[in-house]
This record gives sequence, C-alpha cells and structure tokens, in this order.
Amino acid sequence: MEQVERDSMDFDVVIVGAGPSGLAAACRLMQQAGEAEQELTVCVVEKGSEVGAHILSGAVFEPRALDELFPDWEERGAPLTTPATRDELYLLKDADKAQKLPNALVPKSMHNTGGRRSGGDQTRYVISAANLSRWLAEQAEGLGVEIFPGFAAQEAIVEDGVVKGILIGDMGVSAKGQPKDSYMPGMELRAKYTLFAEGSRGHLGKRLIQQYDLDAGKDPQHYGIGLKELWDIPAEQHEPGLVLHGSGWPLDKHTHGGWFLYHAENQQVVVGLIMDLAYQNPWLSPFDEFQRMKHHPVLAKHLTGGKRIAYGARAITKGGLNCLPKMTFPGGLLIGCNAGTLNFSKIKGLHTAMKSGLVAGEAVFEAIAGGDEGGQELTAFTEKWEASWAYAELKESASFGPAIHKYGTVGGGAYNFLNQLLGSKLPNVHDTTPDHATLKPAAEFEKIDYPKPDGKLSFDKLSSVFLSNTNHEEDQPSHLKLADPALPIRDNLPEYAEPAQRYCPAGVYEVIEGDDGKPQFQINFQNCVHCKTCDIKDPAQNITWVAPEGGGGPNYPNM
Repeated sequence: MEQVERDSMDFDVVIVGAGPSGLAAACRLMQQAGEAEQELTVCVVEKGSEVGAHILSGAVFEPRALDELFPDWEERGAPLTTPATRDELYLLKDADKAQKLPNALVPKSMHNTGGRRSGGDQTRYVISAANLSRWLAEQAEGLGVEIFPGFAAQEAIVEDGVVKGILIGDMGVSAKGQPKDSYMPGMELRAKYTLFAEGSRGHLGKRLIQQYDLDAGKDPQHYGIGLKELWDIPAEQHEPGLVLHGSGWPLDKHTHGGWFLYHAENQQVVVGLIMDLAYQNPWLSPFDEFQRMKHHPVLAKHLTGGKRIAYGARAITKGGLNCLPKMTFPGGLLIGCNAGTLNFSKIKGLHTAMKSGLVAGEAVFEAIAGGDEGGQELTAFTEKWEASWAYAELKESASFGPAIHKYGTVGGGAYNFLNQLLGSKLPNVHDTTPDHATLKPAAEFEKIDYPKPDGKLSFDKLSSVFLSNTNHEEDQPSHLKLADPALPIRDNLPEYAEPAQRYCPAGVYEVIEGDDGKPQFQINFQNCVHCKTCDIKDPAQNITWVAPEGGGGPNYPNM
C-alpha cells in the first residue's frame, strides 16, 4: 500500500497492554499526579476486544503489590473473594497411581495457605486474572487514564535511537494487503515515555530486546506453555479455596512441567497444565498431554459430573533472574511478563508484574515531574526495581527453573528444596540452551498415539478453540509470518515431523496434501489464541507472531 497520512495524538505516557503490570503502572502514575496536583495524560492501548479478553493465568494471587497500590482494595470491590484454604501437592507416578507429598517436603515457595494480611506473608486468593484486570481498568479510568481496547500496537516509533511512542495497526486491510471499504489507517500515539506491558513474548518487546541488545550477558529466556480450562462442577464436589499442584505423569523424565487445579468461587474449578517448552520429543503435543492428564483419578474426581465452559492457552516467561533482560532503553521501559518478572518457584507472576508496573509508574512520574521532556533512559527505574521485594524474590529463586532443566523434576526439586532450606546458598545454576534448540529428530522417538477424547473429561482442539471465543476477520493478512515459506515442508517435516502441528494448542498449523499430491503447510490463523508458542518453539525460528487487526483473537470471559 502507498504511504498514508496518519493522525497523531500526544500523551505524557503511553502503555502497551491492559494487563496487571500496565494497569498498575497507569494507576500509580495518576495517583502521584493527583497527589502533586499536576496534569498528566496517560493512555493504555489493548489489542483485545475488551480489557481482560486476552488475559489468562492460573491464578492463585498474592496481593502484596495490590496492597501497595490500593490499600482499600476490599472496600473498592476488588475481585478477591476466595482465600486459598488448603494445599495439596502430588507426584503422579502413572495413569492410576500418585504420591501425595507431606507438607514438610513441599518447598516453602509452594505454600499457599496460612498467611496474614501484612508484610510478605499473606493470604493468597484463587482469582480470575482477567477479572482483576477489568477491575484495575475501572480504577484507572476513575483516576483519569484513557484506555483504548481493540487497538493493536503494531510498531514502536523509534527516532534517532529513542522510542517516541507507538503506531497502531491499520484496520480494514485485505488478505492481499489492499485497503478495503472499511480501511482506517492506524494512528501514531506519541509519548514522553512508552511502557511495554504486552505479556509473555510480546512482539514489540521481542524487537526492542534485539534492537537495544537488552539481553546481553543474560541466559537465553525460557518459556512454558500454559493450558487452562474452566469447569462448572456439582456443589457436593466443590471446596472453595482448595489448591492442588502436581507433576509427573503423563510427562516423561525429559519433559518438565506441572499441573494445577484450583477451586474458585461459584462452584467453579480451574484446571491446567504448564509444560516446559525446552522439551525434546517433537511428537509431543502439550494440548493432548493436558487432555489425558485430566483422566488421572487425582484430577478426575474433581471434574467428573462437571461441565467444561472455557478453554485457553498462553506462553509463560519463566526464565527468572538469570534471563531477565535490561528493562530500560531511551524513551521506554519493558515491564511485567514482557520482560519476564514471573517467580516460577511460586508459579506466580501477577504480584511481581504489578510491582514492576508500580516501580515504573514511580520512576516515570519522578522524571516528568522534574521537568523531563522524555526520551531519556530511566536508570532510576533500575535502582528502584533492584531495591524492591519483587527483585529480591527473583534473586532468591534464580536457580529454580535451571535446576529442574539440569537435574530433572525429582533431582531439581531436591536441589530447590535444599536451596530454600539453606537460604539460597547453593551455587547458581544456569541453562544456556534456548527452548527452540532442544528438539531432537523425530526418528529418535516413537510416535505418540494419544487416546481419543471422550467428550466428558477430554476434548479435541477445535471444540476447545470454540470455547475460547476466538475470532479474527478472515480477509486480513496472516499475523503468523514465515521468513522462509518453503522451510516447514523442506526442513521441519523430514527432520522433526513438522512439530508446529502438535505444539500449537489451537490447530493453527497443518500439513495437508496439495492438489499435486505433495505435502503443503497450511496456516489457519483464524484459530490463533495468541499463545506465542510457535514464535518460541519453532526449531528454525522461522515463524514470527505479530499483532493481527485490533480486537481479534480470544475473548476470555473470566480466565
């Protein structure tokens, strides 16, 4: 298309992503502006059709950062209504047997109950992260923040090495790249400072890390794929606040991961699997591992007789401190899961993401209030962040994930238990192999024959995607870009049996027979739930995920 004239709007701060970190930053900025009686313009853009539409997390929530942001959150009606009341941790040995771990052998970071509402030892809550985001958005708007849902940030505006804002993606472009009758050029949103809070593997964050070499001297980032379902269950099976975690079957000893099952409010249960994307076997399908896992008696007893009402999947940035990139660059900050602030030893990231947002809001306001016209590198953020309790948490658990990668689920678990007992005195462990480089040739493994779903506890991909309410305008350019369109069939198919068919949890990628009888690589981008797994796990790093037209993707109700 030809160059088009674009409208431009100016703000003090633009925030990309209306998740917990971005909204916490927005709220903190406006709180300070109010206290200082200073004018401040803050805009949050969100690619989902509404705030919360793309938010998916476990979630057992630790409200430490929320206490700092809104000490009166209970009076304000924050959606934290189900305290975690009981913990159970299991090692699944096979399809029928399990060992329940005694409390004394459970790493302290995995304890979710018995806390207080003060300091670092708090009551945790079983929550919907999507509903928490919706509530935070209400607080932000009440403080004067402008929130634009349904608008996808497509490019960072970089001038003379400085980030000056973002470009919103065009609307109404056909699959052939031509403007349709509904065409609307994207706007420029310019700002003194731009905060990138896109969540795990944000496409702009990925580019900024490369452009500014933010990961220099760091271990490669590591990821998991999280799959989650929401179930309505019979009243007699429901125990609000019951928290179950486990590992083992059906994953083999070279495949690390763990499952969760939480009893939430309203006779609902959330169940999910987090599978490490450093796995080796290209025949593995995280989706199908999750489906058969639910048949284990430990999980099935909570779900039998219930009804599955929602499904989703999302990558999780889990590398921890060893992989955490530099979070500052001229004109902007990388915060939350876009940077990788999740504490994997707790399987929790909402509280640390929010804290990074609070610190960002404070550092940015301090600069602007001091007369800063923008474009600087905010070294004050780094000082404040490294002095925070969130950074201390990440430092304490820096070896948690790498130890499991290096020593396995049992050996790594023993290392982590001992390390926590000794106050993190054991030598730091590193994992320097990127997740996409761990796949081995398909010929080294037997093909996995997954059980057929029964439609009661286990289901197929397409009926699952239907429950995610995923929708994309069909006549638009695919947002899944192949650097080399021939590579999937030429290289990945003979070497790895084209693993995209299996690692994608939404049936986006297929190998079909073409009209000439030869295999073809087909991309059903309309099914994409924006999990980013393909961008992470493709062995040739041939697939790049970019934002589709704003408003596209899943529409999660309360995930």
